[in-house]
Amino acid sequence: MERGEDSADSYFNILADWKATMSRKSRNPNFDQTLEILRAHSFDVRPLAGVAGAVLVGKHGAGAVLVPVPGSDAAGVPAAFAERPGALFGGEVSRLLDRGYQKFIKTSQFELPASASQLQAIHLFSEELKQLIGAISLYNEGLGTTSDVYEYDRLQGREAEEPAPAVPWEPAGGH
Repeated sequence: MERGEDSADSYFNILADWKATMSRKSRNPNFDQTLEILRAHSFDVRPLAGVAGAVLVGKHGAGAVLVPVPGSDAAGVPAAFAERPGALFGGEVSRLLDRGYQKFIKTSQFELPASASQLQAIHLFSEELKQLIGAISLYNEGLGTTSDVYEYDRLQGREAEEPAPAVPWEPAGGH
């Protein structure tokens, strides 16, 4: 019985003597430091004309437009997406369009079917970029490439508002 008490006493002594070490201060880089981190990881970073403070970030044939987040010290994320990741065509970030049976890459000038290698490049770029800028990576995005727009051919024309169905328990007009 003494042995059980000794082990219990030593257990509580360990807990009483235990001191939590201080956690290290997390380093939250600002927008310019984030761009330097991206350059160090072989991302192509260049300013984008037309949007104040925006930069075009590219790698693997994919790209995205980043802008600084105002008050990012409190949020911890220094950059936000002005344009989500997509394939790069002539310095323009394309949008990924899902039509149900196939994904398409759409730019301001044309729309092309997306190849598997393009989708893999967009997915790899997106995951790597989110990890480096400290953005949230969602589970469904980690499984594969997600589209910006979903347009299914069977759903075209259903957007029109239909009148609410009549409710039989409410009196209609003259009662």
